[in-house]
Amino acid sequence: MKKILIAAVIILLGAGYFIGNYFVDFALKRGEDLSPPQACANIADPTLKAPPMPNFPAEDWTLESFDGLTLHAKKFSPAENSNRWAILVHGYGRDGTYAYDYAEEYLKRGWNVLVPDLRAAGLSQGEFITMGALESRDVFDWAGKLPPDAKIILHGVSMGAATVMMTAALEPKNLCAVVEDCGYTSAYEMFSAQLEKIFGLPEYPAMPCANIVCKLKTGVKISDAAPLEVVDKITVPILFIHGDADGLVPFEMLGKLFDKATAPKEKFVVEGAGHADAKSKNPAVYFDKVFAFLEDKL
Repeated sequence: MKKILIAAVIILLGAGYFIGNYFVDFALKRGEDLSPPQACANIADPTLKAPPMPNFPAEDWTLESFDGLTLHAKKFSPAENSNRWAILVHGYGRDGTYAYDYAEEYLKRGWNVLVPDLRAAGLSQGEFITMGALESRDVFDWAGKLPPDAKIILHGVSMGAATVMMTAALEPKNLCAVVEDCGYTSAYEMFSAQLEKIFGLPEYPAMPCANIVCKLKTGVKISDAAPLEVVDKITVPILFIHGDADGLVPFEMLGKLFDKATAPKEKFVVEGAGHADAKSKNPAVYFDKVFAFLEDKL
């Protein structure tokens, strides 16, 4: 009987690892050809193309991460010198080029712009995405590379929004405000809500198994990417943006994040906008709201 129980435990552990490993590799592992994770095809619009690069002076910047990865960013300069800086953070399965239309608006209004490729994206090294858990530490380090007199804001979309909230909780020097657009309360909750629809897996035991395997492979759990756990530690003003027709990050996550935030805060709900579509629904209204919010924050 004892041998049967031991064998059953080994089989269960093996099955759990297999399930967790499948999810982690499918959802978080970069392709060998440096393509996004396979799950990106199920989550992100495959027809969406990166916007053109802004017609402003540009430089390539690099940064060595705390764990030895070489990370890349594109730095853009406005027409006139300024100490205003925007760090624009892209979403899941994308790279910095997908933030170029946001960069264009900031540049036209006289901001310096830094657009990082998050780890395991674009020209940055890395094998696994961690949904903001480690990316937030990287963005914190990017902020540390800016000039001592920089007035910094963080603006992120989707996973980028989760990342900038977690970065802000680390209290980068010279941070003045945060714009988070359709960020999730936690990657664990977001994936759990979409697991069967996107991955064809039940929440149990898939998510607990994936959480453990993610820790083994990346050093952090999926559940460590949890802006809701740290949003009350942010001390600078926050603008929360969300479309009320978001089919990926549930709209109610906006309310949970907003309610827990203790810093000065504003909410901008875009009617009829799906996931990461708040800007494209009406770009003029979107950026008028963003820059009106930022106007007195620097």
